[in-house]
Amino acid sequence: MSTQTANTASLISTRVLVLIAAAIVINIVGGQINDALRLPIFLDSIGTVLVAVLAGPIAGGLAGLLTNLIWGLLTNPVAAAFAPVALVIGVVAGVLARLGWFRTIWQAAISGVVIAFFLTLVAVPIQVYLFGGVTGAGSDFAVAYLSQVGQSLFGSVALTVFGSNILDKVVTALVVWLLVRQLPQRLVSGYEYLKFSRA
Repeated sequence: MSTQTANTASLISTRVLVLIAAAIVINIVGGQINDALRLPIFLDSIGTVLVAVLAGPIAGGLAGLLTNLIWGLLTNPVAAAFAPVALVIGVVAGVLARLGWFRTIWQAAISGVVIAFFLTLVAVPIQVYLFGGVTGAGSDFAVAYLSQVGQSLFGSVALTVFGSNILDKVVTALVVWLLVRQLPQRLVSGYEYLKFSRA
């Protein structure tokens, strides 16, 4: 069976679909906690990265995409616009997991930085061209400040998005790294990608 066929079979399995559903709840709850407490990290992609590490990039990307679409329909329309960003988070995390970059704590931390870099490539055009650089988030102040001191709007948004996501995605990757080692074997057994992340 080819890798692509195996990924497709894994994606449509009931076990993976249940995992994706749980991840969506985790992501939305994390995001709501951030909104309520105004934390310096977003906490809205832990479920996505967990799915990616356990079940691969297709499942991870689907978890991220569905999270933002559902969240956008329920409470936060801006989240729906950034659904492609959430998809990229899941895909990149899954690829990194396949490459073995969730085996050690340091690799997981670096993976968080890599995820932040790739999501920035997708998020910046969305934020600039759909929202004029302003989305109503706390980071809008940084965009305005950088623009005032001479940065272009595109550069201001890029620096802000990447800077604000580094800490969040490193924390997210470390939480997932810890989870895949602490969760009971009966909960994580059977996921094809787990073998790439457990030393």
